[in-house]
Amino acid sequence: MTDPAAAPGSAHQKIDTSVPHSARIWNYWLGGKDNYPVDEEAGDAYTAVFPGIVTIARSSRAFLQRNITYLAAEQGIRQFLDIGTGLPTADNTHQVAQRIAPESRIVYVDNDPMVLAHARALLYSTPEGATAYVDANVLDPDRILEAAGQTLDFGRPTALILSNILGHIADYDRARSIVTRLMAALPSGSYLSINDGSRGVDPVFEQAQDGYNESGAVPYNLRTVEEITAFFDGLELVDPGVVSVQLWRPDGTSPAPETIAEHGGLARKP
Repeated sequence: MTDPAAAPGSAHQKIDTSVPHSARIWNYWLGGKDNYPVDEEAGDAYTAVFPGIVTIARSSRAFLQRNITYLAAEQGIRQFLDIGTGLPTADNTHQVAQRIAPESRIVYVDNDPMVLAHARALLYSTPEGATAYVDANVLDPDRILEAAGQTLDFGRPTALILSNILGHIADYDRARSIVTRLMAALPSGSYLSINDGSRGVDPVFEQAQDGYNESGAVPYNLRTVEEITAFFDGLELVDPGVVSVQLWRPDGTSPAPETIAEHGGLARKP
């Protein structure tokens, strides 16, 4: 539940510190400081029901970092479009990519004013590469593509990153159509990275998520592994396919991987 860039409404919202916000709660679970008491209260209420959410948050972040490392180091990808980036933490997309290939170009997309303010203040590119920030809603893929195209060359392979964002789109068919529209704009050799909270794995997690959705925060919809897998239709999944994120190419830096209720995968556009 990194970022409600999928939330309806204007991209130019004011920062509301009276209502818990998923990007700030996620930041709290990751050990960040960019949150308010209302977010800590909502986060603590969630962990009281399901302490495993902290593991999910941190495993999700590690999964994304392994994806980017694989793409930059092994597949030569130099362009990344990260939609629903959330609040900056350690090892953000551009930091991982540019550490491997300083010439990498990254566009972050979000529609939360707090996220954008922090990103513009804290996320700097290498001189060889580029980092840009687009104020847009994931529900408007055409605007995202138009704005991102000012920094990225969509004639070259690009990695599209949708990390814990599609769950904010309640209508599953609409979520799939947005993924299809975004990938249609990218050339052969591009990649799609998706991870989201999964239903049918841990009933306690589902209970906690249902309670969170009733808290006044932007709802986040858990989806079955089959539904998450279907986002990759027409693409070539990278081994081991769509799996619990701890099981996707573990690098030995974490405890023994286990199945948790967060699934993801990476796939290549043929």
